[in-house]
Amino acid sequence: MMSLVVSALQALFLMAIAPLITGLVKKFKAYMQHRRGASIFQPYWDLAKLLRKDETVSESASVLFRAIPFICMATMTLLAFMVPVFYASILAPYGDIITLVYLFTLYRFCMVLGGLEGGSVFGGMGSSREMMMSVLIEPALLLSLMSLCVLSNNGIDISEIPRLLIDMGVAAFCPALLLAAASFAITLVAENARIPFDNPATHLELTMVHEGMLLEYSGRGLAQMEYSSELRLTIFMAMLGSMFFPWGISVTLEPLDLLIGFAAIFAKLVFFAFVLAVLESSISKSRLFKTPNLLTASFVLALLAIISLYIL
Repeated sequence: MMSLVVSALQALFLMAIAPLITGLVKKFKAYMQHRRGASIFQPYWDLAKLLRKDETVSESASVLFRAIPFICMATMTLLAFMVPVFYASILAPYGDIITLVYLFTLYRFCMVLGGLEGGSVFGGMGSSREMMMSVLIEPALLLSLMSLCVLSNNGIDISEIPRLLIDMGVAAFCPALLLAAASFAITLVAENARIPFDNPATHLELTMVHEGMLLEYSGRGLAQMEYSSELRLTIFMAMLGSMFFPWGISVTLEPLDLLIGFAAIFAKLVFFAFVLAVLESSISKSRLFKTPNLLTASFVLALLAIISLYIL
């Protein structure tokens, strides 16, 4: 019973903090650009404002256009219950690495379908670009997570990976872990449409990818799509902190261990938000046809991680 409560608290924590992480990234970027920037709570206010507005739907859109925001929200909510945060998730045994990857894929498929359902030229352009990148994102994501399974000598159960890596201690710090973490970090940036793959702050039609698929959404539908994107970024960061670098999170249900684990994962999320802000303030968006090179590098890093585990 206690583990069920803790798992629910983990999911609620991710769902509650998702807009805050986005606000932190924007605030860090503002400081680096010598600007004051908006409040870190501005994403909450933006979502509240959108929820109060009515929706405008294209005449060419079908019923799928209205259903897609709910599917995206449900997919990310399920993932929030599956991934370990500061303790192993209770839903993880009922899902595995394969399920996790395909839930991310389902979310991307729905985003692409939503961009096409609007019937706009730029929505179709953003959807086609997203599909081009997804061909290389999914194998890299799957291989980087599978390398953790090989390293921990575990099956594909998500909840066992953090505990097994913690039990390994210093032995877990090996080239394979670093290679897999680097691959996952590149995938994190690509999956969440951040620089250099996309610029979330621009609405220039000829360059945008993620924003192009949201052009036809408004009001409550846009709020759901924006929030699910923020939650996806937070889930990826939580996975990087709890599965690739799990040290500090709790392996027991003792209140003190859970409190330390909560503080550890919160510190990791803030640190990852800072690193993402530094990255986006240091480099510019790359050309569209150069992005496959970065994604190929992510795939090669994950492949090298698995090869090194079998060789060593």
